[in-house]
Amino acid sequence: MAVVEELIREESDGTLSFGNYDLESKTKVSDFPHAGDLYKVKTFREITKLEKNGLFVYESVPGTVVSHLDQTDVGIRFSVEAKEDVQITLELEPEQEYKVFVDETNVGKMKTNLGGKLVLSVEITPDCPAAIQVERI
Repeated sequence: MAVVEELIREESDGTLSFGNYDLESKTKVSDFPHAGDLYKVKTFREITKLEKNGLFVYESVPGTVVSHLDQTDVGIRFSVEAKEDVQITLELEPEQEYKVFVDETNVGKMKTNLGGKLVLSVEITPDCPAAIQVERI
């Protein structure tokens, strides 16, 4: 998977791809229209962050490339690539329990905090995207 040169784009299947972990300095795109919402992405080698209508959606440390992000009322799914292992924070429903899958393997149940944040660590194999799926129980 290559970095997203335009930093954020809509894919033909209606999902979003974003991020560029090769950038040396923080770069952003604001007011990117998608499905009636406005998205903002900030990305570089140390962090990648996505907001939707001014609200937090996704953050990774270090920076990542996210492909085919699809957020529904029951969860979120996407592929992620990075140069090293990452910590990902997602904004979901507050105080809800979710099943988390990495590369189709159920890695367990997690509960979001009062603010709806879910934090997970993902081991990354270089040049091999990890498929992440988080679904509400």
